Amino acid sequence: MFTGIIEAIGTVTALDNEKGNLHISIESSITPELKIDQSVSHNGVCLTVVAINDNTYTVTAINETLEKTNLKHLKIGDKVNLERAMKLGDRLDGHIVQGHVDQTAKCTNIASANGSWIFTFNYDAKLNNITIEKGSITINGVSLTVVNSKADTFSVAIIPYTFEHTNFNSFKVDAVVNLEFDVLGKYVSKLVSLNKN
Repeated sequence: MFTGIIEAIGTVTALDNEKGNLHISIESSITPELKIDQSVSHNGVCLTVVAINDNTYTVTAINETLEKTNLKHLKIGDKVNLERAMKLGDRLDGHIVQGHVDQTAKCTNIASANGSWIFTFNYDAKLNNITIEKGSITINGVSLTVVNSKADTFSVAIIPYTFEHTNFNSFKVDAVVNLEFDVLGKYVSKLVSLNKN
């Protein structure tokens, strides 16, 4: 379980394909505090640490994860948002995030707004995920508030701190991002669809 509050940005140092799996090596400031078998969110994807070597650690993404997320687009040198699992009793500064990406979206617009930025994203509504105005959304592991919610598009406002301390500062139009929709909203949506049948 995560909160969507990014702890560090990691840098991809190696990518190794093996039988449909992708071994991803990442250098980060939190590596010395990690342990083998620990869960870490990478752009919102919960992956298990399988090896540690100095300031670099390795995780493995299986084919299903690669198909559902933007991890398949990673290149050496790319920046990745990182968050370790929350501790029981900690403050929940973001929202409840499972680290299970629902689908990807494409950035369609980036607009400057008096010291902050408005990022707009388009996603495939046929997968039955929804946003609501002022609801929670996780983009590349970052807990954010939805504005301009529509059937297949929404926007988020990014303050300078978030821009500087996440990989939002590397986004361009057409960037592919990971989305995890609010878990409470997903249960409500499922219940409503069951009641219709």
